[in-house]
Amino acid sequence: MSEKVLLVSDSTTDLNSELIERYGIKILPLGVTLGEELYSDGVDIDPDRIYEYYEKNGELPKTSAVNMADFADAFEEYTKEGYSVVCFTISAEMSSTYHNACLAAEDFENVHVVDTRNLSTGGGLILAAAGDMVKEGKSAFEIAEACRALTGKVDASFVVDDLEFLHKGGRCSAVAAFGANLLQLKPCITVRGGKMGVGKKYRGKFAQVLAKYVAEQLGDASDIELDRIFVTHAGCDEEIYMSCVEQVKSIAPFKEVCITRAGCTISSHCGRNTLGVLFIRKNEIE
Repeated sequence: MSEKVLLVSDSTTDLNSELIERYGIKILPLGVTLGEELYSDGVDIDPDRIYEYYEKNGELPKTSAVNMADFADAFEEYTKEGYSVVCFTISAEMSSTYHNACLAAEDFENVHVVDTRNLSTGGGLILAAAGDMVKEGKSAFEIAEACRALTGKVDASFVVDDLEFLHKGGRCSAVAAFGANLLQLKPCITVRGGKMGVGKKYRGKFAQVLAKYVAEQLGDASDIELDRIFVTHAGCDEEIYMSCVEQVKSIAPFKEVCITRAGCTISSHCGRNTLGVLFIRKNEIE
């Protein structure tokens, strides 16, 4: 009898409902504290609620890791059902979620924890690849090892239209935010080595900047795996993100172009007008 493999992820991987259902993924939500209330990411709070609260109160939420007890309860439930579990988390450099999952997994022989070294659909790319491996009949151990090897090939970045949320969250100074907004600078936030950093700074209107960003990210697509690409946004107008989708399709024949809405974590860091194209390269990214 072949091994039954179940994929578990924290809520930061930002897969859409179609992909979660396709691969039978179980999602464990991060905590989101808004004012005095604690919510569960994607369960009883969404990014639009965060934006509404910020516009009214000028206060951003605080996010908290999935705790060890929640992981342990989930692992016990799923292993008792006969599953071997592969669990995916946001980068250990960004959250204690990975550490908590590893502590919980110590009591289970058939639970494997993978640090995606990423966030949002950067981790979602690895999770979706794992879903394909489950369908191919690979074991939990094989999937975990293959996914760890894949983390260095994920190209994840986002362009931020306005630095208000980054400034409010203490991630850039008031002077830098004022100067960037005055000059219409749109920074590209990259993920490398499990950490967020600032890449190229674009200048101009958001839609024009995104067209240049997509073209530069994809290039001639010769070093990109064409199985899947994500266009992930934090609440952009449909016209904006669909223009990027069409541009992506015109550059390379991706088998699947997935449109996803970023969840509470990246939305609370970057704000509504944030968009990224995320994909897997054929080679390790230096």
